[in-house]
Amino acid sequence: MFVCDKCGECCRNLNLSPLYQQLDRGDGVCRYLSGNLCSIYETRPLLCRIDESYHIFFQDTISKEEYYSLNYKACDKIKQNH
Repeated sequence: MFVCDKCGECCRNLNLSPLYQQLDRGDGVCRYLSGNLCSIYETRPLLCRIDESYHIFFQDTISKEEYYSLNYKACDKIKQNH
């Protein structure tokens, strides 16, 4: 399971990817972010679900370890830039 430290930085930088455009409230921040947490966590979109996205989109092309590693690297990069 992907371990998130709940810093909220990924939800504050939606403008870094066009995939999240519908969630952007217009300033790069997710319309569902409340503090550092997702206000619709249990019903959040698939794109926001690291583990489920792996199984649906990536399991046939990349190992789970490599997928997690890429996600952790992206997470660290977002944190360093802000």
